[in-house]
Amino acid sequence: MVKHKNNPSSIQQDNAALQRGLILFNDHVNTFDYVIDTLIDVCKHEPEQAEQCAIITHFKGKCIVKTGDYYEMKPLHEEMSMRGLTVSIE
Repeated sequence: MVKHKNNPSSIQQDNAALQRGLILFNDHVNTFDYVIDTLIDVCKHEPEQAEQCAIITHFKGKCIVKTGDYYEMKPLHEEMSMRGLTVSIE
C-alpha cells in the first residue's frame, strides 16, 4: 500500500472547487421587491426565479439562491451582504 502525503495547498484548492450554495435567509427588514431586485441584479436571476426564491425564503426561512464553487459565490455573498441581505455560503 502506497501512502500519499496531502499537499495543504492542494487540499485548499480541492475544497474551494467543491460546489457550494449561496443561501438567503429570511429577515423582517427587506421587502419582497427589494429582495427580488437584488436577486435579479446580483445573481442574474430571471424575475420569476427571483420571485420564487423570495417566496421560498419567506415561508421556509432560507433558500439556496445560487450554486457554484466558493470563488464564484464569494463576491455574490459580499455584494448581497453589503445590500443588507443575510446570506451564507455552505
